[in-house]
Parts: sequence; structure tokens; C-alpha cells
Amino acid sequence: MLLDVNGHQVYCYTGGKAFDPGLPVVVLIHGAQNDHSVWALQSRALAHRGYAVLAPDLPGHGRSGGPPLSTVEAMAAWVIAVLDAAGVSRALLAGHSMGSLIALEAAHVAPQRMSGLALLGATYPMRVSDTLLDAARTKQDAAIDMVAAWSHASWLPGPSTAGPGASVINTARRLMQRMAARGANGLFHTDFSACNAYANGEAAAASVACPTLFVQGKKDMMTPPRSAQLLTGGIKHATVVGVDAGHAMMSEAPDAVLDALLRLAAEPARFS
Repeated sequence: MLLDVNGHQVYCYTGGKAFDPGLPVVVLIHGAQNDHSVWALQSRALAHRGYAVLAPDLPGHGRSGGPPLSTVEAMAAWVIAVLDAAGVSRALLAGHSMGSLIALEAAHVAPQRMSGLALLGATYPMRVSDTLLDAARTKQDAAIDMVAAWSHASWLPGPSTAGPGASVINTARRLMQRMAARGANGLFHTDFSACNAYANGEAAAASVACPTLFVQGKKDMMTPPRSAQLLTGGIKHATVVGVDAGHAMMSEAPDAVLDALLRLAAEPARFS
């Protein structure tokens, strides 16, 4: 689905179903140097279970136009503008990694628009090492290799996952390479710099009133569960779910991630 947001064309994947804002809406926000496709398994499953799904490509990513936004606050405002453009009054926001900060900030600035909040691979502060920041700016191929390796707990998914035998690391690497080739110049560095600079996490967490779920990869090396304590402690009513995966949990533990999202979407009162 194509939307006009702030004068630029925005692409939103809707999970293979026509988008109906009259249904319960779930918005899936991707992380740095990614696009909507990281949510491919969850978005289709949600759409075919009676939810209206919006999995947008952030500006300058994938099929969405406009320059990449340089701050989490600007990206959160953009997400609210996407809701407006799609005719959505309230939605459950789910964000992964950088997307978790975007979802958190959006819930802070527009609490009345949120029916629920799911933060996957979240941490705060979301510090990025100087080495990785420099590589993202000057040696993008090396940065992509680092992130692809550090985001995964294993090279191959288990036999019960979708596409058994496919290399999840190489799939993630190819996506980031495609973003580098087709996206805005310096996209990786812009995204990482936004994560590194975001300073409103504690205040945003303290303000969240909607049902909230944290999904954490038990083997996450990028955002280890222990690093999320300022957020999990700040949102006192939040539920924390651990899945057997690294940072790229949507591909490494797709069913467990989907189950957690479905429980939040179907029974939000249990998470408040």
C-alpha cells in the first residue's frame, strides 16, 4: 500500500490483505538498515488472523521516498503521520531495535493513539560503539558483516522454522546490502547515530500507560536483556517474554515472536 506522508511516497506492507482501518491495527516498525521485510512472517500471520497490518518502510529505506530521518523523535512523529495518512485512530505499535525506540517515543508523544506497545530487542541507552559507527560511515560492507554476525545466535534456523536450511545471517546481510545500494547515502550511519543520540528513553518509559510487552532474545548480543533494565523497570506494568534467539528474533524465533504479539493484541488487559 502506498501513502503520501509529508509530501513523500511511503510504502507499507499489509501482509497480503487489503488494509482495513476498521479492524484492530498493528504497526510493525523495522530497525536500522532494514525494511518491512524483516516482519514478513509476522505481518502475514497477523493479517490473516483478522488484524489490519501496516509494516512501513521508513523514509529513505526500501520503497519509501524522502531523506532518512536523523533522530528517533523525528521518526516517531513520522509514524504518527503514517497513522493519520492511513486513517488510523489507534494502533498497537511493535518496533524492533531502532524501531523499538521509535515506538516508545511515539507512545510518549501520542499516548491516546496507542492500544498497545511491543518492544523487541529494546535497550536504553542504545549505545553504538565508535568502531561500528565509524565502520558504518567509512566501511559499510564491514559494518554490515559485523551486524549480520552479531545479530544472530546461529547460522541456520531450526528444522521447524520457515525455510529450514536457509542461512538467516546471509539473508540479513543481503537485505542490508540492498539498503546500502538503493537507500540514501550514509543510511547506516544515520540510523546508528539516531539510536546513539536518543536521550528520552527513561522519560518516555515513565509516561507509557498502554499495555506493554518486551520481547527479548535470550542470546541477543546486540541488545542483551540485562541492558534493557532502565526500560523494563520504567514501565512497571510491562510483561517481559524471552525467546530462544539472538537480536534477529523475527527470523530466528518467528513462531515465538508471533505468539507474543498475538497474546498482546488479543488480550491487552493481561499486559497492563
